[in-house]
Amino acid sequence: MHIGGDGDFNAMQAVLAALAACDVDLVALHAALLGLEVKDLRVEATGHFNVQAYLGLEAPGSGYTGISYRIILDSPGASNEQIRLRRERIERSSPVGDSLCRSIPLTIEFSAN
Repeated sequence: MHIGGDGDFNAMQAVLAALAACDVDLVALHAALLGLEVKDLRVEATGHFNVQAYLGLEAPGSGYTGISYRIILDSPGASNEQIRLRRERIERSSPVGDSLCRSIPLTIEFSAN
């Protein structure tokens, strides 16, 4: 069974990628609405998760224990106030970020032959 490794994209990286993609979209959208140029926009996301439970060993939780990310934005001509407003918008409006910050009921259906 192959579950990813060095240089291979895995499911846990997909969670980080979804968060990064969501916030790139939000920053770009709101910059466009404000008529601001975006010269460079990147998101660096990292997280640590407990692989013990994932591997079937006794351990609490198998998901991320924490995620941190950094938005790198080069927006020539943007004022400090416009940058501050974009940061607040990300903190309030990121659907992926919001989903990760709260507990969401999950229903699982398992069907096997």
